[in-house]
Amino acid sequence: MTSMPASERLGSSIKLAERALQSAKHAALKPAGLTVPQYAALLFLAESPGISAAALARACAVTPPTMNTVLKNLQERGLIERTPHEWHRNVLETRLTDQGRAVMNDADARAIRVERALAAEFTDEERATLVALLGRCATLLDSVRPD
Repeated sequence: MTSMPASERLGSSIKLAERALQSAKHAALKPAGLTVPQYAALLFLAESPGISAAALARACAVTPPTMNTVLKNLQERGLIERTPHEWHRNVLETRLTDQGRAVMNDADARAIRVERALAAEFTDEERATLVALLGRCATLLDSVRPD
């Protein structure tokens, strides 16, 4: 097997960009009092009120135990409420509170500034190409299983 320098590996470049994005979002969200995972949870809850913790974990790409910790912290701060599902009492529906919606709106404005700054670095064509290429990466990597 031939070795490849880390600097030539696509995974290293993707990870570097992902780490820089997370760092920029962390800094942008800090004044709103949220972590990146908390913000992601609030954002998905705003789009899908009542979503279960398991579905929210999948949407945010975190493990269910991690999501439970995120939700516990958000609930303790009064940003979300969790109530039993009307028909499935063992499933908790999660919704933003009014305070949670206000915090999410503030945090979202901050995160959007990071996203816009990133998008402004590319032409429309480059952005479309980048999105398509990253989509191809994700599709391929989801199908690859280690030996």
